[in-house]
Amino acid sequence: MRKNSRRTFLTAAVPALALSSSDALAQPAAAQPAGKRVYRRTSPTSITLQSQPLYSPELSFGNMVFVSGKGAGRDFKGDIKAHTAKVLELIEESLKIAGSSMDKVLKVNVYLTDMTNFAGMNEVYVNRFGPDPPVRTTVEVKSIPDGSLVEIDCIAYK
Repeated sequence: MRKNSRRTFLTAAVPALALSSSDALAQPAAAQPAGKRVYRRTSPTSITLQSQPLYSPELSFGNMVFVSGKGAGRDFKGDIKAHTAKVLELIEESLKIAGSSMDKVLKVNVYLTDMTNFAGMNEVYVNRFGPDPPVRTTVEVKSIPDGSLVEIDCIAYK
């Protein structure tokens, strides 16, 4: 009995969703988002293992842009403010490569090696993503692979 109720709901709900003009289901096949696109650079920037990339620095799927975690780098010197400024520059560069910008970022993840750096990171972070900042998660981690004090990744749109 319960299974039939679910089937009836789905049969009624799915066509109703397809009628919405803002819903992706209502778009003709030609208007569906393009497939995954990985942005290749002329110089290697991602970690490699036996010449095979382990991840893409940035990629898009349709109008969505995904930027991998950026750190300041193993040899970068400075405090949390300097590290954050460098990381945000790298994020901005990746977004531009993928056809997006800082004001189109929807979601940010911030990883700090020490939560006492939270205020200093925020001093540099504020206003970098336009007047309507993205949602954000900030967590403390034991370490960041490249030795940075902060790592940031994000999701944006084109």
